[in-house]
Amino acid sequence: MSDFVYLASQSPRRRQLLEQLGVRHELLLPDAGEDSEALEAVRSGEAPAAYVQRVTGLKLDAALARLKRRGLPPAPVLCSDTTVALGRTIYGKPADAADAARMLRELAGRTHRVLTAVAVQAGRKRVQALSDSRVTFAPMTRAQIASYVAGGEPMGKAGAYAVQGGAAAHISRIAGSYTGIMGLPLFETARLLRELSVRF
Repeated sequence: MSDFVYLASQSPRRRQLLEQLGVRHELLLPDAGEDSEALEAVRSGEAPAAYVQRVTGLKLDAALARLKRRGLPPAPVLCSDTTVALGRTIYGKPADAADAARMLRELAGRTHRVLTAVAVQAGRKRVQALSDSRVTFAPMTRAQIASYVAGGEPMGKAGAYAVQGGAAAHISRIAGSYTGIMGLPLFETARLLRELSVRF
């Protein structure tokens, strides 16, 4: 039994979602020398679901090595990664404002998938889950896209938008897990934590 977990994520939304579940957690963030962005490189021809699960596993491996290196008390480690996909095209975090606008132009007026993988490890036992949701954007004018990008919200977000932010004004339909689209599917996460006897 454990009464807290390590969250290996820099996302404030994932922290909020864990708090919503009532899970006590401590952050286990990368050291200054770690290149966590490099773990997110896409392999040629990689399917979105395979990609997001592979990246989550790599992030969890890096977090477990970090835990050991720092000599911290043992507890389950939770990692999660989200990607946006249109067909087999993977939309990661935009490189800059122009890249964010390009992504939004491509997603506008269409339905895309949001895939969030979660992996938790306690001792030698690793459990994982994949949340697969669909989001439909209404058509957007160039002015609407420019205004949204200018607000800065798309930066650091897969697919260049935050479902819980201003983008909601342009989302006509959602099917699946709202919290999964935000970055941590709570139904799947709760199931994994119960499987590892985490108290919450």
